[in-house]
Amino acid sequence: MDYPITPAVRYLRENKVQFVPHLYSYVEKGGTLESARALGVDEHAVVKTLIFETNEKKPLIVLMHGDRQVSAKNLARRIGVKSVEPATPHRATKFTGYQFGGTSPFGMRTDIPVYVETGIFYLEKIYINGGKRGFLVEIDPGVLKEVLKVEEVAVGIEN
Repeated sequence: MDYPITPAVRYLRENKVQFVPHLYSYVEKGGTLESARALGVDEHAVVKTLIFETNEKKPLIVLMHGDRQVSAKNLARRIGVKSVEPATPHRATKFTGYQFGGTSPFGMRTDIPVYVETGIFYLEKIYINGGKRGFLVEIDPGVLKEVLKVEEVAVGIEN
């Protein structure tokens, strides 16, 4: 299968991570529901890479189940800051080097703290962005702990 060689793909290859590439037709504002439907998988196993900023304008990443939202209040409390809010698409791209909607936690432009919703590690496999819109990679969730510095959090709330 022909798939894009993004910074994320290079990062996974350099770290000898086994992955299965999945391409689908990207739908503007379709989110994880659309990608789960396109791949025929449970939206809970599709992991969103969300870029937040603290009240001090420091970026952080939250990896969250596709069918959950992040409680900003719980996240701020958990990491010991006054507040966090989603970064604007422009700022998110500036921090990560990825186009909004194609953000991967792998191969980032800068070193950004990564927080992972605990439940993700209980899944058999996850589908996470491969660094381009309409491109997910299927990996073992344990890989996140092996190749990224992550901290587990429980800040997910029902959509």
